[in-house]
Amino acid sequence: MRIGGASGAVRAGVVAATCGVLLMSLTACGGSDGSNAAKGGGGSGGKAGSGSGQSKAPTVDLLRIPDVGDRLQNKIPANSRQVVAVYGEGKDSADSTIVLYTKNGSTWDQTRSWEGHNGKKGWTTDHHEGDKRSPVGVFTLSDAGGVLADPGAELPYTQSASFQAPHYWSRSHWHDFDYVIAIDYNRVKGTAPNDPTRPEGQSKGGSIWLHMDHAGGTSACVSLSKSGMEYLLRTLDPNQHPVVVMGDKADLKA
Repeated sequence: MRIGGASGAVRAGVVAATCGVLLMSLTACGGSDGSNAAKGGGGSGGKAGSGSGQSKAPTVDLLRIPDVGDRLQNKIPANSRQVVAVYGEGKDSADSTIVLYTKNGSTWDQTRSWEGHNGKKGWTTDHHEGDKRSPVGVFTLSDAGGVLADPGAELPYTQSASFQAPHYWSRSHWHDFDYVIAIDYNRVKGTAPNDPTRPEGQSKGGSIWLHMDHAGGTSACVSLSKSGMEYLLRTLDPNQHPVVVMGDKADLKA
């Protein structure tokens, strides 16, 4: 059931999930080896303290999303007016910069940026379950949720205790999924982010999200500060057809 309101649609109630289904969804994103991720991941060792990495970027009239080549630029839907660009530092690095671009008229404005993280082992153009790399590509952003109450999200938001990271994970991971935005990779749009359905099969991985940062690499997700997640949740509007463009800098430019 969805409840309409000024803060956007909210899916009410706790999402029913067995322990096995829950762990499958959460492991895809946070990973059960959280104690290693908390120490930083990827080739560059991870950036500490990304929770304070929010910065206001100057507004610039841009004809296209910067540092993204024609291959991926052409995959951005023509009706999309909000793009979250994730610039990975390197193919094997867990460090990234997340930038929000908003289209005004025929040009793009860079409105916010944050330091963050991606998969522990970096990036891949052929993601598979358990490879610890984030998938390169352009993906729509359709659904959100988390342990915490809806902060005023425009996207449909599911609040549920089923998002809670297991407490046998490292303590630094316990709040990873307080807020999440589903990246529409191998999932069914219009469902809660932790819905386990994977249309392309289990081997292709799934449950890849934007979520809160723990100062280290993830299993495949993209993470940023709590304030950054709150800003994205309150800003990304389904009527603006938001997408994420993500990858290491070399693959983005290719």
